[in-house]
Amino acid sequence: MCGVVWCYTGAPEQAEKTYEPIRSFRTPALDLVGPLPLPALQSMFDGLYPPGLQWYWKADFVNELSDEAIDIHLKFGYELPTPLSTMHLYPINGAASRVGAQNTAWNYRHSTWSMVIAGVDADPANRQRITDWAKAYWNALHPYSAGGAYINFMMDEGQERIKATYGINYEHLVAVKNKYDPDNLFRVNQNIRPTKHGHVFT
Repeated sequence: MCGVVWCYTGAPEQAEKTYEPIRSFRTPALDLVGPLPLPALQSMFDGLYPPGLQWYWKADFVNELSDEAIDIHLKFGYELPTPLSTMHLYPINGAASRVGAQNTAWNYRHSTWSMVIAGVDADPANRQRITDWAKAYWNALHPYSAGGAYINFMMDEGQERIKATYGINYEHLVAVKNKYDPDNLFRVNQNIRPTKHGHVFT
């Protein structure tokens, strides 16, 4: 089953017209589309994913969904290691693409999708299973990606992945880090390492 989470922010009277072709395509198994407060939308899946679950994430930005990439999605979709494991595609080619790639730290504003593959389970014994599935899925899809990933979707994947994510903005961010945090105090994250006297901190 494929779930689509819609969020329409235009005029209410236009919303029904917008959803007419969507609803006429097929009858959905579940249709909860209607006016609701944004916090309700944001918390809609809290019951499905309660705190304390085991998670392993892999992510990429994507420019297009080719037939070959869709075949890979179908293959790994049929091989879900646990019922809570999933893959999300977030469209990012709307308002975000109207800002220049060098105007902020985010370098991939030209991409169409932000993809995250998440191996999820309640049982710590399944940690390797969900991790192996997510890594294999990502490895198969990565050649069809734009290169970097949304930084909050990444695990500890090494400095090269961080550089790929910030791309042309990375060196500017290093300069900011050198100025405001030259001793790398704030480093428990996807770290942009400062340089000092030609040496890179770890």
